[in-house]
Amino acid sequence: MSRSVVVVGGGLAGLVAARQLAEAGADVTVYEQRETVGGRVRSRRRQGCLLDRGFQVLLTGYPAVRRELDLEALDLRSFKPGAVIARPGRRSVLSDPLRDPTATIDSLTNTEVTTTDKLRTLALRQDLSTRDYETLLERPDASIRAWLREWGFSERYLSNFVAPFYGGITLDRSLGTSKRVFEYTFKALSEGGTAVPAGGMGAITRQLADRAAAAGATIETGEAVTELTPKRRHAVVDTDTDRRAVDAVVVATPPRVAARLTGNEDIPTEGIGCVTQHYRLPDGPPLDTGKRILLNVGDTAPNTIVPISEVAPEYADSGGRLLNATFLGDDPFDTPSDELAETTRETLEAWYPDREFDRLEPLATDRIPFAQFAQPPGIHDSLPDVRDGGPRTYLAGEYTEWSSIQGAMKSGREAAEAVLEDF
Repeated sequence: MSRSVVVVGGGLAGLVAARQLAEAGADVTVYEQRETVGGRVRSRRRQGCLLDRGFQVLLTGYPAVRRELDLEALDLRSFKPGAVIARPGRRSVLSDPLRDPTATIDSLTNTEVTTTDKLRTLALRQDLSTRDYETLLERPDASIRAWLREWGFSERYLSNFVAPFYGGITLDRSLGTSKRVFEYTFKALSEGGTAVPAGGMGAITRQLADRAAAAGATIETGEAVTELTPKRRHAVVDTDTDRRAVDAVVVATPPRVAARLTGNEDIPTEGIGCVTQHYRLPDGPPLDTGKRILLNVGDTAPNTIVPISEVAPEYADSGGRLLNATFLGDDPFDTPSDELAETTRETLEAWYPDREFDRLEPLATDRIPFAQFAQPPGIHDSLPDVRDGGPRTYLAGEYTEWSSIQGAMKSGREAAEAVLEDF
């Protein structure tokens, strides 16, 4: 007789856990309160354009990404390494000459950062290449800013490149986030690609859901779990329409829901948010970024502008180009969408003084108050373990690892392994 497991939540962690458990022979049911799976990694169509929920990318260097996904089947569209540093009237490329030799001259002659900083970046790259991913989250911690200053990087380098670039990754332009996040992502950026699927980031969760279903898992959408009651021999799961007893429960919900369902106070519930606005631009010349993101060093709003359809033409309809801009901090949440669009328009016109952007058309505004949990230095030492959900209850979510696609997928696998080991 197979063991019964309920997975609460159909995001990355829950779908990875469901597949692993089903492949091992468990009777698995996934309950997802939304009408579709995916959690924060979702896409939708708007006026013929493909829009992800916020600006998201897939780092193919992540170990869990390579293990859990069929990257070839995702039909990835890749960004070029590095970025375009943009300020009024001036744009310049800064890239990795080892992975992007075509940009070597542009990077060497870039005056936004010093030659010493460029050499230190290569030294840092070499240092991290010798380290194992798992040990990076166990090393002594500090803020990104303090750690890079210890390495000898200049304030100019931090302001003109690291702050806007890592502001896009950590949503923290002050660089107060744990250096462990910097080390992990820097290593992944150096060893793999940065890409989006041709079918949008939602293609990732669709693939995971298909694999879980093919392994035998049942996925119920539009069904929220309202309460968990652990017993000595089983756990009782209450949903909007049903109650059932199962051998184990894997909680793979957002952090605040997981904390409520399990009562675990170690689950981090303080979130960092961002606002991403999507735009359509009628046909015209490309923004000349070479498939790179634009970093705003002249101001903080927006932090980045991404010509996403230049990287993945499938994102745009036949009538124009698709861009997105991401705003950090609390102010954008209270700013009307038309004002955000005007800020983006004025920024583009300052960066491209020979062009007009009066036809820039806002398509959608994603206001995401909890895009990731806050990761100050030392936070990872206090995160709960996958077995800390309570009797017969396991945790699967990035909040057991670190806030990332890597953390979510790795946690899903580890939760499933814990369930199977305890069985």
